[in-house]
Amino acid sequence: MTRCYNFCAGPAALPEAVLETARDEMLEWHGAGLSIMEMSHRSPEFVAVAERAEQSLRELLAIPEDYAVLFLQGGASTQFSAVPLNLLAGKNKADYVNTGQWSKKAIAEGLRYCQVNVAASSEESKFSTIPAQDTWQLSDDAAYLHYTPNETIGGVEYAWIPQVDVPLVADMSSTILSRPIEVSEFGAIYAGAQKNIGPAGLTLVIVRRDLLGAADTKCPAMLNWETAADNDSMYNTPPTFALYLAGLVFDWLLDQGGLSAMEQLNRRKAGKLYAAIDNSGFYANPVELASRSLMNVPFTLADAGLDKLFLQEAEAAGLLNLKGHRSVGGMRASIYNAVSEGAVDALIAFMQDFEQRNG
Repeated sequence: MTRCYNFCAGPAALPEAVLETARDEMLEWHGAGLSIMEMSHRSPEFVAVAERAEQSLRELLAIPEDYAVLFLQGGASTQFSAVPLNLLAGKNKADYVNTGQWSKKAIAEGLRYCQVNVAASSEESKFSTIPAQDTWQLSDDAAYLHYTPNETIGGVEYAWIPQVDVPLVADMSSTILSRPIEVSEFGAIYAGAQKNIGPAGLTLVIVRRDLLGAADTKCPAMLNWETAADNDSMYNTPPTFALYLAGLVFDWLLDQGGLSAMEQLNRRKAGKLYAAIDNSGFYANPVELASRSLMNVPFTLADAGLDKLFLQEAEAAGLLNLKGHRSVGGMRASIYNAVSEGAVDALIAFMQDFEQRNG
């Protein structure tokens, strides 16, 4: 069997060691006589799996005890609604920063529940920058501020954490676990799993406990963070196999040396790829240097007419899912934790060869 290099933005590459463990345990988990997928989520065995996953995640991110960790369903997009439903707490306004397509979707959903003040936007620059915080127009009466630290589609990323006087809420779907973060600076963090956490189907929420209990009375039980916290994320049947795999990924990250080690690797991978783009007259990246993402690297070819050929030859070379998002075109290489440095080296070698033949 020959595995290709997967640069998909999500569902993304998973560590081979994790896939091998899941394969070996597929039919029978640890002598239990059945697969983890067949096991009751209420069984002592699976409860131990879930508790281990939370423990490993807390260790990775140094999550303080006054924060609840929730393993939910519905993807990060469901949290676009859950955020205002849980955090407005009787107020009718929230601040949002617009830096790309996912910010825009969060804003559109927030408008269903409250007045949204767009404190800053980089739309005029075609989402190629992060607005400096001293340009933001914050509200005096906002319940929270929402932002997207890394925009998967546009490949822009904050290199800093906003400083505000209200709970800071972050959609970290495509940046979480790529490097250490200071969880205590946030009121709530949420993330879809299918990038750096595990397979699609699981959603992570980390929320400061003092923010629980103020959900709107019309908030559905399945979106109420307090309900999830009170039931250890098992108010209903959780996505058990996805949670099991996420736990394996967390343990794999610990085995790699934790998030400081992953940050070093990710900076090295991204640095190589950006250098190959910048040193070429054939490829270009549209994002300002200070706002470039470590995880999602968009690039264009000098002749867009060669895009189709580039993708065809890349796939033939075992380099998959490099097509850019339909809203921006071009190419995009998502280089999450499980994408090896060797995969990035192979992509760079292909890009250089393609340029020599077609530039």
